[in-house]
Amino acid sequence: MVRVRAIGVLPNSSAKFNVSGSAHVSDRVVPELDISYFFTPNVAVETICCFSKHTIKGRKALAGVDVGDTWVLPATVIAQYHFTNFGAFKPYVGVGLNYSIYFREDAAGGAVSKLRLKNSVGPAAQVGFDYMIDEHWGVNVDLKYVHMKPKIELTAGGADVSGHAKINPWIVGAGVTYKF
Repeated sequence: MVRVRAIGVLPNSSAKFNVSGSAHVSDRVVPELDISYFFTPNVAVETICCFSKHTIKGRKALAGVDVGDTWVLPATVIAQYHFTNFGAFKPYVGVGLNYSIYFREDAAGGAVSKLRLKNSVGPAAQVGFDYMIDEHWGVNVDLKYVHMKPKIELTAGGADVSGHAKINPWIVGAGVTYKF
């Protein structure tokens, strides 16, 4: 099964640094492609492919500070259980693992001269459904929660600052399903 969706990446974000400051990560809407391989009519494994760029802004002691931007590839593999006894309505649930790869970190300049996020590993959970229009085509609605807590390092005002960013996005998607 292949799905193409538009997804909203909605971080439930905060950060704790070794100074009294925090940060927020921006929301983003991006296209997503996922592939599910079915081992049985009910059991499948899904992997997703998408990239998203996010802006990081300071809060509390860092309020008003543009920290910078980063791209993230949230490589996620989810084991799914598909319920098959509802006709064209095909709900599913899933749990899995996420390995987030952060790249092209770009410090905003001004007060922030360096920005680095380390790759992170965390659990992922999912609920959703496909509504099949015919044997092959359907529409899909999907909700995921991904635990992302990368180490973040930056240089602000000449001082090295480090901590952990809790990004933890809700990922809401809708799109088209094609079942082989």
